[in-house]
Amino acid sequence: MITGGSRGLGKATAIAFAKEGIDVAITGRNEATLKTTVSEIEKLGVKAIYAVFDVGNYEEVKAGIQSIIERFETVDILVNNAGTAAFGTFNDMEVEQWSQIIQTNVMGMYYVTKEVLPYLIAKNEGDIINISSTAGLTGNANTSAYSASKFAVIGMSESLMKEVRKNNIRVCTLTPSTIASDMSIDLGIANKDSEESVLQPEDFAELILAGLKLPRRAMLKSAALWSTNP
Repeated sequence: MITGGSRGLGKATAIAFAKEGIDVAITGRNEATLKTTVSEIEKLGVKAIYAVFDVGNYEEVKAGIQSIIERFETVDILVNNAGTAAFGTFNDMEVEQWSQIIQTNVMGMYYVTKEVLPYLIAKNEGDIINISSTAGLTGNANTSAYSASKFAVIGMSESLMKEVRKNNIRVCTLTPSTIASDMSIDLGIANKDSEESVLQPEDFAELILAGLKLPRRAMLKSAALWSTNP
């Protein structure tokens, strides 16, 4: 299951999973985009489904995940990828926008994980990959809301990792630098034509797969992915 799976990092990860023979459930808020991505994934010979919900709305999350469970019966891998970003000075950013970033990036990850985790515990096995950012390692000017959310993701993820290791559940926190995803391009911090100098979503998907392919006795606790070009 991949949140925010219809485009960008989520879509690249979904396609990478499908190429490995993994059935995929993707979530998002735009049903038309989800349908298009599911059609692409199905062409790779796996089962693909989608659920429409806003990760920041707990009631929608509960209903959406229940619909996935009804069709797939369980979840083996959860990729908490859905997120949002906006930049502005501490005083200039509106309180509502600041709060929305926290609601989506922190509470959204919490809501989804809370609903999926019981199924992993019941099986005594599973993987949770939480997407943070280098902005969650170092704060910068004009990133207070985004950095706060991504710092929180790291803390929540590491705490969960230590809590569920006894259940044979691996929790990995990933902190990529700038990737030419749809969100980064929309924000103007990446250029879709800079393929040779900026990380691509497919690069990040390869890192996720590499971690998952480790023997069950081994766990990738965290990893940062950087471009070779400064």
